[in-house]
Amino acid sequence: MNSEFITSVPYLHTERLMLREYRREDFDAFAAHLADPVSAAHLVPADRHAAWRIFCSQAGLWLIHGAGWWAVEERETGQLVGNVGAFFREESTVMELGWNTYRAFWGQGFANEAAAAALNHALEIRREPKVRAVIASANESSLRVAKRLGMTYEAETEIYGKVVGIYTRERGCSAV
Repeated sequence: MNSEFITSVPYLHTERLMLREYRREDFDAFAAHLADPVSAAHLVPADRHAAWRIFCSQAGLWLIHGAGWWAVEERETGQLVGNVGAFFREESTVMELGWNTYRAFWGQGFANEAAAAALNHALEIRREPKVRAVIASANESSLRVAKRLGMTYEAETEIYGKVVGIYTRERGCSAV
């Protein structure tokens, strides 16, 4: 785990997306996503005040760990379509991937594309030996993304009172 103090967020580019730092103007869409019971069904739903704490915490992870969450912007339109992270939980030494696409952009492959860029950054740029994602068994769309990324089921755990599966991929293992 890289513990060096980093104050900048690397930009990642894909064919259609740019992964960049969180900006103040991103917050309304972020808060709306967490307040929407459909969008946040597999997350911890949050009112605007809690969403602000989560937003700032995710942005601040870059300062603590040199890893964190990116805003995902469609390159052609500049629209914010979601967020993706390659980050560490408090007591974990294994980098975790997370992805969310805002509901208006579901079904367009943005989660796959953004998560693949974050995975590549974790394994190939940071040289993390292993990454994981924690996914509820009912979250079929995220399970499909994990499978496309070449992640495999490892174990079950509990986060925020919910049972979730841990899906992992090691550096050197290729996607399916």
